[in-house]
Amino acid sequence: MTQRFSIHPDNPQPRLIRQAAEMLHAGGLLVYPTDSCYAFGCAVGDKASMEQIRRLRDLDEKHPFTLVCRDLSELASYARIDNTAYRILKAHTPGPYTFLLEATREVPRRLMEPKRRTIGLRIPDHRVVQALLEIYDAPLMSCTLMLPDLEDPPVEPGDLYDRLKGRVSLIIDSGFCPSIPTTVIDLMGEVPEVVRQGGGSFPLL
Repeated sequence: MTQRFSIHPDNPQPRLIRQAAEMLHAGGLLVYPTDSCYAFGCAVGDKASMEQIRRLRDLDEKHPFTLVCRDLSELASYARIDNTAYRILKAHTPGPYTFLLEATREVPRRLMEPKRRTIGLRIPDHRVVQALLEIYDAPLMSCTLMLPDLEDPPVEPGDLYDRLKGRVSLIIDSGFCPSIPTTVIDLMGEVPEVVRQGGGSFPLL
């Protein structure tokens, strides 16, 4: 059964946030709001939820997942960050960006891009997900909520519930959410490279 929590986007109710965190600890698959789009989220390393996301989105095994972190100190546990990357991250987080960085050993192998050993990381600027990450006390394994029969991510929670009831554990309803994905920035080279232009502005430097 899929539950649906109405959580205020600016003043998240602590009781509901705690219940959502408990679902993550129990192996649940969540739909939650971000500063770009609604997204799927689950515990890092939760293989069953990861496979369910692949089925829902009709993805192959090569499609990358993102680690959603609450702050830079948590992000640094999962990626190798030099001084240049740190300055960019500090200036543009939280925000609608996904950064590609070299993964550390803390990252499960199946989450990495296999040839380059990179991982996408992001720190969203949204009070609901920030509250959830604070209580959950760990990053989320995440993927934009894009469904195979749609051209753009859904923006209305009611539509999400109709499409996903019985297929996810919880839908966090925080009202309308943008349908613009994150800007993806590759920080592995000598200069930052915009892989995908989305909600974030450019240049970064």
